[in-house]
Amino acid sequence: MAKALDGVRVLDMSHVQAGPSCTQILGWFGADVIKVELPGKGDATRGQLRDIPNVDSLYFTMLNCNKRSITVNMKSEKGKKIIEELLKISDILVENFAPGALDRQGFTWEKIRQINPRVIYASIKGFGPGPYADCKAYETAAQAMGGAMSTTGWPDGPPTSTGAQIGDSGTGIHALAGILAALYQRTVTGRGQRVEVAMQDAVLNLCRVKMRDQQRLKHGPLTEYPNKTFSDEVPRSGNASGGGQLGYGLRCKPGGQNDYIYVIAQEAIWEPFMKLIGREDMLTDPKFAKIGERRKHQDEMWKNIEGWTLKYTKFEVMRKLNEIDVPCGPILSMKDLIEDKSLQERGIMVDVKHPQRGVFKNVGCPINLSDSPVEVWSSPLLGEHTDEILKQVLKYDDKAISQLRAEGAI
Repeated sequence: MAKALDGVRVLDMSHVQAGPSCTQILGWFGADVIKVELPGKGDATRGQLRDIPNVDSLYFTMLNCNKRSITVNMKSEKGKKIIEELLKISDILVENFAPGALDRQGFTWEKIRQINPRVIYASIKGFGPGPYADCKAYETAAQAMGGAMSTTGWPDGPPTSTGAQIGDSGTGIHALAGILAALYQRTVTGRGQRVEVAMQDAVLNLCRVKMRDQQRLKHGPLTEYPNKTFSDEVPRSGNASGGGQLGYGLRCKPGGQNDYIYVIAQEAIWEPFMKLIGREDMLTDPKFAKIGERRKHQDEMWKNIEGWTLKYTKFEVMRKLNEIDVPCGPILSMKDLIEDKSLQERGIMVDVKHPQRGVFKNVGCPINLSDSPVEVWSSPLLGEHTDEILKQVLKYDDKAISQLRAEGAI
């Protein structure tokens, strides 16, 4: 079956996580993703956090499946010529170099669209135009400056980052949306365009509900929060839902570090919920009978409910609560998820064969297209497809390739 992006060529000049997370999905959708790397070094993550000596790290392999690798020395004039030739026949260019790095190599946006007016040039940076434009950004820096950390954690604790990579991979997904929109618009205009995404902006977009609450503070305390006092800034509120319905993480049997379940106590299910846990008294107790009062006494309410959840495992609690339509979710560890058979069956956890490390597990494509099934194949070795790309795509012969290699251009 044909893939959604069959015939689309991507020149992937990105590295680490934000760019590669974007281009990997383009590859999963069927695009020919050509990853450009520096000879002898490649993407920095190839060597970061290695678990097997002299083998590409899982950091690299899990973000670079379904790509081909070509090594090009962009300090060489012949290396730059190869990039120009690839640009001429590419649909998309993705880069997340430090600010101005590609410009200094001679590939400004003006030069790029002169080479190929149809190309979509996606640029991922830490920050947009303004006082931080020239600053580098990393995952937690983006979380810090996008508003996530100030609203994550406990009121009496420090600002906290989340384990979800909302700065890097979150920005990659935003870039993907922009690229696909530009690709579609090109079918009408015939022109490419520049897609710019800043990590700070992407994180802030994911913190939209907290920006909602910042504006609501002007009109008084946020009653859905369990906090006792409020300043003029949205507070950290631990595991409280911070939404229209009360929610919290409750301990379960046997009491391990992830033996918790997150429970949403909706108004509609309050009566059957209290009957299930044997706390009918909370249906008439003035502190808990009405939602407004439950908000004021959240700590005591959840402590009472936790007395019941502690009798069961998180999966037993989930089964019992789902029988009466109480929204809930066990806290699943990475170990729980990597061993989850249902995720494997759905292709969300996949086994990938790597030529050096053997089989490793990866998170599969989280986006399902009915007419474009995803097949996940291994990340490339450094420069694995250099000769193949030069021969098949650019029509170089063996002699020319040998000369380029001798001159250090590839």
